[in-house]
Amino acid sequence: MSGKVVVVTGASSGFGKLTVLELARRGHTVVATMRDVEGRNAMVRSELIDAAKAEGHGLQVLEMDVADEASVNSTIDQVIKQHGKIDVLVNNAGLMPVGITEAYTVADVERLFAVNFFGAVRADRAVLPHMRAAGSGLLVHVTSLMGRVVFPFFGTYSASKFALEGLAEAYRYELKGFGIDSVIVEPGPFPSNLISSSPEPSDQTVLASYGEVAAIPGQIKAHASDGQDEANPPRPQRVADAIAELVEATERRPLRTVVMPEGLDFGVHRLNEAVSPIQNDMLTSFGMSSML
Repeated sequence: MSGKVVVVTGASSGFGKLTVLELARRGHTVVATMRDVEGRNAMVRSELIDAAKAEGHGLQVLEMDVADEASVNSTIDQVIKQHGKIDVLVNNAGLMPVGITEAYTVADVERLFAVNFFGAVRADRAVLPHMRAAGSGLLVHVTSLMGRVVFPFFGTYSASKFALEGLAEAYRYELKGFGIDSVIVEPGPFPSNLISSSPEPSDQTVLASYGEVAAIPGQIKAHASDGQDEANPPRPQRVADAIAELVEATERRPLRTVVMPEGLDFGVHRLNEAVSPIQNDMLTSFGMSSML
C-alpha cells in the first residue's frame, strides 16, 4: 500500500491527535492542523513531531483555523504546493457545549457552528477541486452518536452534528461520479477534553430562570471527568483505528461507521440500519440509484 497524503483538522488533542499519530505510524504523509501552533499549541506540535520521529515517521503540523476561511484556503494551498495532492481530509475539529440549550445565545450558537459545521464546509470546499481533478479522494466527517440521537443539555452540539451528517451524506451521493468517497464516523462517549472545555452559555437571565435544572449540566461534566471505569476504561484509540481503516480501504467505504466503547450500545447501529433502506428507496424513486 502506498502512503496517502492526509490532512486532519483539530489535531491538537483527542481523536485528532490519536489519528495523526496512527496514520503516520502506518506510513502515510500526515498533515496535522490546529490553531496557534506558535503559541498555546507549540508544545503539542513538538510532541506530535517527536512522537512520529521516534517511530521513524514524518509528521507535519500546520496552522489552520477552520473558523477562518482565509486560514483554511491558505493551508490547503500550502499542502498542495508541497505534496502535489490531498488524498484524504479528516474533518475532526469540534467543540461540545453542555448546558441549558435556551441559554446559548444566537452568537454562542454561531460560534459553535463556525467550527463544528462551517469548519467542515470550508475544508471540504478547499480540497474538493483538487480531488475532483485527480478523480479520487476521501472526506471523513467525525460526528457523534449525538449526530443521530439527542440528549438533553447537548442540544446545540447535536444540532451541529446533525447538520454535519446531512452535509456529509449529500456529498456522498453527489461526489460518487468523481471517484470521491464521503463518509461519517460516529464515536460514542469516549473520554476527551471536549466536555471539560465546554463553552458556557452566555444568557445568565435564562440560566437563572431554570432554577435547579440549571445545575444538571455541571453534574454531567463532573461525572464525565470522574465517572470512568478504571478497570476497563474506554479506548479512544479505537476511533483513530477506525479512521485509519477507512483511509486504507480499497473499495467503496460504508457511509457510516459507528465506534462505541466496549460493552456499550446506544442503538445507533440499529438506527442506521433502519434508515438506510428508506433513504435508498427515496433516491431510487427519483431515478438517482446510480448515486448510492
